[in-house]
Amino acid sequence: MVSQGSSPSLLEALSSDFLACKICLEQLRVPKTLPCLHTYCQDCLGQLAEGSHVRCPECRESVPVPPTGVAAFKSNFFVNGLLDLVKARAGGDLRAGKPACALCPLMGGASAGGPATARCLDCADDLCQACADGHRCTRQTHSHRVVDLVGYRAGWYDEEARERQAAQCPQHPGESLRFLCQPCSQLLCRECRLDPHLDHPCLPLAEAVRARRPGLEELLAGVDSNLAELEATRLEEKEALARLREQAAKVGTQVEEAAEGVLRALLAQKQEVLGQLRAHVEAAEEAARERLGELESREQVAREAAAFARRVLSLGREAEILSLEGAIAQRLQQLQRCPWMPGSAPCLLPRLELHPGLLDQKCHLLRLSFEEQQPRKASGKDGARSQGGDETQPQSRDGAPTPKQDGAQTPQEDGAQTLKAERAETPQEDGAKTPKEGRAQTPQEDGGAQSPRGGRSNKKRKFKGRLKSISREPSPAPGPNLEGSGLLPRPVFFCSFPTRMPGDKRSPRITGLCPFGSREILVADEQNRALKRFSLNGDYTGAVPVPEGCSPCSVAALQDAVAFSAGARLYLIRPNGEVQWRRALSLCQASHAVAAMPSGDRVAVSVSGHVEVYNMEGSLATRFIPGGKASRGLRALVFLTTSPQGNFVGSDWQQNSLVVCDGLGQVIGEYRGPGLHGCQPGSVSVDKKGYIFLTLREVNKVVILDPKGSLLGDFLTAYHGLEKPRVTTMVDGRYLVVSLSNGTIHVFRVRPPDS
Repeated sequence: MVSQGSSPSLLEALSSDFLACKICLEQLRVPKTLPCLHTYCQDCLGQLAEGSHVRCPECRESVPVPPTGVAAFKSNFFVNGLLDLVKARAGGDLRAGKPACALCPLMGGASAGGPATARCLDCADDLCQACADGHRCTRQTHSHRVVDLVGYRAGWYDEEARERQAAQCPQHPGESLRFLCQPCSQLLCRECRLDPHLDHPCLPLAEAVRARRPGLEELLAGVDSNLAELEATRLEEKEALARLREQAAKVGTQVEEAAEGVLRALLAQKQEVLGQLRAHVEAAEEAARERLGELESREQVAREAAAFARRVLSLGREAEILSLEGAIAQRLQQLQRCPWMPGSAPCLLPRLELHPGLLDQKCHLLRLSFEEQQPRKASGKDGARSQGGDETQPQSRDGAPTPKQDGAQTPQEDGAQTLKAERAETPQEDGAKTPKEGRAQTPQEDGGAQSPRGGRSNKKRKFKGRLKSISREPSPAPGPNLEGSGLLPRPVFFCSFPTRMPGDKRSPRITGLCPFGSREILVADEQNRALKRFSLNGDYTGAVPVPEGCSPCSVAALQDAVAFSAGARLYLIRPNGEVQWRRALSLCQASHAVAAMPSGDRVAVSVSGHVEVYNMEGSLATRFIPGGKASRGLRALVFLTTSPQGNFVGSDWQQNSLVVCDGLGQVIGEYRGPGLHGCQPGSVSVDKKGYIFLTLREVNKVVILDPKGSLLGDFLTAYHGLEKPRVTTMVDGRYLVVSLSNGTIHVFRVRPPDS
């Protein structure tokens, strides 16, 4: 980029993409300049014209088309001159490698001329050695600059050629533009000067430039001043954004530390209460054992005495009974006088008393406050004062000042230790059924111990062990305004079905899904080279024939057509298998994601970091890089979809983020936070309200984001039957279809938050 205030060199203009059309990406042909100073090919502008207006592809400014068409736009003589210079450097017989002399045929020779060795910069002709020597000896051409052709082709004389180059009149071929008509502001040659502009005051071009250059330089200086202000403002915005990110990281660390502190305190209280409970139970059991032993001993003595007396009374003779009467009576009276209970012992039953804060939904241990950023002063004194002096109290959104805090603000400043129970919200709160309804939910997201399920193999347990540090990382919880009021969509299990058909030779490998008609989906089975049709209920309704040898990867349904990528090609076929067109794609990417535009008449495909959009005829409608040219080579969109609002949503594996951009490539939002759990972002789908559903295959999750790419929370987890989810799609804006690695498809109805 040329720095502000410096003059661009001719070499930069010739070697950069300045002479390339931003629409067809080729060298400009018949360049026309719009009022916004952007130059394009005349034919390209004709294709972009919509009625009486044309919208600039770069600045999006709407420009009225002249009544005579796009040909009436101003011709860019500056670009034409540079193009003539480029064409002259590459001219001649390219196949033979030796350009011919331009003057030999004019001297009556029958041949096409000898090989050229020199070039006249004034006449713009290639000359042989003889003609070059004679060119210097005539009165009219002795002052012309004749240079070596090899050096000219190498670019050694570009500056001189540019100075001696003359713009040609479009009305009179062969005549150079020499004058400027002041009333008409039109460039004229000698013929134009003598015919319609004879009575108009005209100036030679050099004099006209000297007269008008100061005004243009003054305007340019004003624009440079505005650019300096814009650059300073842009730097301030970047600094503010950097400060915001730095402060957000700091607050995030404080939140983590505060939450860990609360959890540690809660766990310590848990151990303390459980210890008290165990001590109480052990003491009560010991006392009970002593009392039980004494009771058993007394019971045994009483039973033996009663048994002896009962035997004597039943089996003894009269003399025997009377002889033992005194001893038996004394013993029985002694036993009756002894207390049967060794003494009453209190039995204290434990009972747990919960703090009211645990049951209070309005109790927030962590709360954010926001303050306006103060612009940093340029002087050192002011900076020192802002850092070491009085700090501004943070203000909440309603303007009320909030207490200053070192860490995260908690309601425990008054001494009452309130603990907020983290409610593990699951989609089962609305009564939804899941494919794994009989399995116990594990506290995986709360950091608790995960017990292995009954049918798991050792291999799967080892795999889960390798992902322990990832899968147990808690997802960022949605904000209190969403969590408490239920403003997030909820999944309701609809059905589940396999995709393997009797004729399949291999296990299905689903690489693409898309809606196909009403309540029907189209499944791209790359392993069996098929496009299968299923209803939402799982009924197989047929297949869309594909060209022989093609293994469809990503698929999208358009108006009466199906687009899919296979290898490095993009196909558009009819439902009966008839191929409409095919386009070759870049080999820099292993697979290409395909998505249908909301209008249904165009298809978008990701190609090595940028997005190309084709119409139904196979012509390239537009092409852009998310984030603009500054992101060239920094993107790798592996999954792509479109929203009903016309935005593009993609999974960028190079930046490890989810990016949302408009149709011009301007980034609306990008998420690369901890909610990805360190995983590569997977398949993406968007419902009718713009909510984004992102698949995280390694942790068996589908998370939900708002239309601008901010994480809201988990939507589907392993509890819903997700085991290595691969691709997803949205049908009718309210059914989320998820395919698993084993070829099974789960369908969930997206329950709106307001239902």
